[in-house]
Amino acid sequence: MESPLHRVVIIGGGFGGLYCAQRLKHAPVDLTLLDRRNFHLFQPLLYQVATGSLSPANIAAPLRAVLRKQKNTHVLLGEVTDIDAVNRKVILKWGEVPYDTLVVATGARHQYFGHDKEWESIAPGLKSIEDATDIRRRVLLAFEAAETEPDPVKRKAWLTFVVIGGGPTGVELAGSVGELALFTLKNNFRNFDPSEARILLVEGTDRILSTFPPKLSANAVQRLRHEGVTVRTGAMVTDVHAGGVTLKSGDKEEHVPARTILWAAGVQASPLGKSLERVGAKLDRAGRVFVEPDLSLAGHPEIFVIGDLASCAHQTGKPLPGVAPVAMQQGRYVARLIYSRLKGKALAPFHYRDKGNLATIGRNAAVADLGWIRLSGPIAWWAWLFIHILFLIHFENRLLVMLQWWWSYWSRGRAARLITGEDSLIQPGLAETKG
Repeated sequence: MESPLHRVVIIGGGFGGLYCAQRLKHAPVDLTLLDRRNFHLFQPLLYQVATGSLSPANIAAPLRAVLRKQKNTHVLLGEVTDIDAVNRKVILKWGEVPYDTLVVATGARHQYFGHDKEWESIAPGLKSIEDATDIRRRVLLAFEAAETEPDPVKRKAWLTFVVIGGGPTGVELAGSVGELALFTLKNNFRNFDPSEARILLVEGTDRILSTFPPKLSANAVQRLRHEGVTVRTGAMVTDVHAGGVTLKSGDKEEHVPARTILWAAGVQASPLGKSLERVGAKLDRAGRVFVEPDLSLAGHPEIFVIGDLASCAHQTGKPLPGVAPVAMQQGRYVARLIYSRLKGKALAPFHYRDKGNLATIGRNAAVADLGWIRLSGPIAWWAWLFIHILFLIHFENRLLVMLQWWWSYWSRGRAARLITGEDSLIQPGLAETKG
């Protein structure tokens, strides 16, 4: 039996999809939220899971719990394999879900610039809980391996951490690993000093945090050095293998022996966007779908694409950045537009209000470009803390993260330093460096 209400289907429970769903709470629609995971993930704090500061549950909230009071909403678990835009159906592995309006918000994945098969298993990116716990395992196992490695050359390779990509994720990840080595693990080992670790942050352009003003980028470099991080700008990665990376600066090539390589250099839009090519959608080089000023698909006003999957360039001539605030605002906008259409009214094109950028580097250190003011140091760090606490979905998550951060601040401890995974019981000192 078909629903008498307008059927809205949202694919993806990230920031864009969830914010859209929440804004449709009182709408006269039959709303279905589809996701292959049963939780919403607060991705900006994934790096803290990857370095043992937080547990996965601290930054994830079950979608059913978040939307439990929305009587017009169904949450379904399943992986979408295709979109039948002609017959207005979403195809899943277990069946089909019809729609009148479709919102596609499936985000992005790692981008290895044509080297996915060779590099992804060696240099994991940071987009999911599994990515974060994998990175945590690799980082902590590297220190364990150094404890049992008698060869100083091989030990140096175990204690070398290369982070590729100087955007906010790379900077935050490198700074957190540096703090882990300098402070958290101090006196934890007997055969070596963790502060001997070398953390190398590699960026191909002329400066890190390129979306920030140059002065704040320079402040970030200075603070990273304080955390034991060496910043290499203008260095292109030409090879990644189990024994290290090869960097090219100008005409010079350099091999850096390293057993832990982390990827934060680029993203590729969700492959689901390709299914929309059959109905005329055009994709950019990163796989993002070009959208109209109202975020709909050209020729299909009933389909909206938002978040990291959308290439929305009508406002400035350049695609909006793939950050959480963009997805949040787009989700809220599409919800308002659906309301307006149901009432027979029009709505002005989407306009993103940039409220600024923030990136944290370490304890009491961050940079913030809020447009009307630019901050660095402790005040920017406190602003970063407040904003991230504010945008966590669940009150329980906010409370847990605040308590964990308070304890970590005073003790410099990290309670979630757990090595998990199939190879968590290996004898790391017996492993041979390759390359």
